[in-house]
Amino acid sequence: MSQRTRARGIAAIAALALALTACSGGSGSDEESTGLDNRTGAMEDYAVGDQFTATEPLTFSILYSDHPNYPSQSDWLLWSEITERTNVTLEPTLVPLSDYEQKRSLLIGAGDAPSIIAKTYGGQEDPFVASGAILPVSDYLDLMPNLQAKIEEWGLEDNLDQRRQEDGKFYLLPGVHEAPWQDYTIAMRTDVLDELGLATPTTWDEFRTALEAIKEARPGEYPFSDRYSETDPGGALLNVASLGFGTSGGWGYNNETWDPDAGEFVVTAAMPEYREMIEYFHGLVADGLMDPESFTQDDDAAIQKFVTGRSAAISANAQAIVNDYEPGLKENVPGATVAKIPVPCGDAGCMLNPVSQLENGLMISASAADSPDFVAMMQFIDWLFYSDEGQEFTKWGVEGTTYEKAADGTRTLAADVDYVGMNPDAPLHLQKDFGFSGGNFAYGGSTELLWSTFSDAEVAFQESIADYEMMELAPPAPLNESENEQLALLDSSLKDAVFQGSIQFILGQRDLSEWDSFLAEVEGKGASQYVDVINGARERYQAENG
Repeated sequence: MSQRTRARGIAAIAALALALTACSGGSGSDEESTGLDNRTGAMEDYAVGDQFTATEPLTFSILYSDHPNYPSQSDWLLWSEITERTNVTLEPTLVPLSDYEQKRSLLIGAGDAPSIIAKTYGGQEDPFVASGAILPVSDYLDLMPNLQAKIEEWGLEDNLDQRRQEDGKFYLLPGVHEAPWQDYTIAMRTDVLDELGLATPTTWDEFRTALEAIKEARPGEYPFSDRYSETDPGGALLNVASLGFGTSGGWGYNNETWDPDAGEFVVTAAMPEYREMIEYFHGLVADGLMDPESFTQDDDAAIQKFVTGRSAAISANAQAIVNDYEPGLKENVPGATVAKIPVPCGDAGCMLNPVSQLENGLMISASAADSPDFVAMMQFIDWLFYSDEGQEFTKWGVEGTTYEKAADGTRTLAADVDYVGMNPDAPLHLQKDFGFSGGNFAYGGSTELLWSTFSDAEVAFQESIADYEMMELAPPAPLNESENEQLALLDSSLKDAVFQGSIQFILGQRDLSEWDSFLAEVEGKGASQYVDVINGARERYQAENG
């Protein structure tokens, strides 16, 4: 999802940014913190490439999102190995994934949150900034050499500059990727394409042409029946499609979009590009190429249609191919094959969103800065979350136990351990039995590390989009507290109106001749007011920072 989408609904997003003074000479109000006195357990000369090891045993508390598919175990190798390597014991407060956001808010509000608050998406920190409950971590970047190095080496300055709060500081340590990472696209039955002599579609026009050929060969079926609509109808599909159409949609929808030609933010739903996207999918439904239930059915229903041969295209990410599609096809349609197609290009070109270089990360309770071991904690976080060694460890586990590593750097999962279908018959599982590759730690890192668990087919997909262009990043427009509150009141009703109207147009429940009436309804929900606030914040920031 986009950096704005996840946050709104809790509070309106204030654009944030990492203040990069320490690593790139950027603006900001970072403070030099190397002279802090609370250095119990800290290393004196900690630097990039060093194994962080506390000079005395330390314990840090962490708020931990407990996933139902691999619930935390006290005897996980993850916990004991962290202690072995760093002399730090993590004391997790376990919260079920389904309750995590609510419980996190309650703990922070009550002043009872652990020192390290994991699994936090950009913008979710906003409600806690004004109260001073969480730490302005930008004041302590000089304690984090691995993070600084990756920001500089991977050219993340402009991307991260969007995340600046009005006070010039940032309050969330994000996961960072070396390059943009696009996971979702369309999966298609490649055996069907081969049977009909069709090339893999690379544009939305070619995708439609392929669906037309499949429909002609199989007139009683919808060639495209989609999923990921249980929370947001068309959430994944419209998010992916918006890249090629030059707008935003689905999971990545923002009420405002930066228009570089106009030099201002505009109402997304009023963009011609947004209407073109909606008209495209309306055409697929109207012509019987796309199942109208795509926007209402649950995932299981869509998957069953695909794996039983009743459809030939469906949205997917890498894990869906391995876990949902290939096993079902193997059982129901012998000889069937499936693969992700390149993200289809559109009139806007072949585009990726550079904001995918940022991942969810962590907040730190403000009270932690008063702890005698605060400097050591920051060094520990820097090693575990941002060093090459720490990222490899939290993803792959322990060499010689969960994986082997060849002289050329190639990693191979141990024969008795499974993960993402690498060893499907193995008795042990990397996440369930050892705690590695979990959502609280294993985000971000080099492209080589990211790709290291990918199948050959997924690597081929990633290579197929490696030369795509990057969308232009919007300029910073940090909101103050009153603006946040104002937009929070408008955000949900605006999105609801846009989402509802968009699906009605796609399904033909509303005629496209009513588009102007639809825009008037969106305007009535405060669309222009919303964008005016964003543009005002941008102008204020520009005047103050150049």
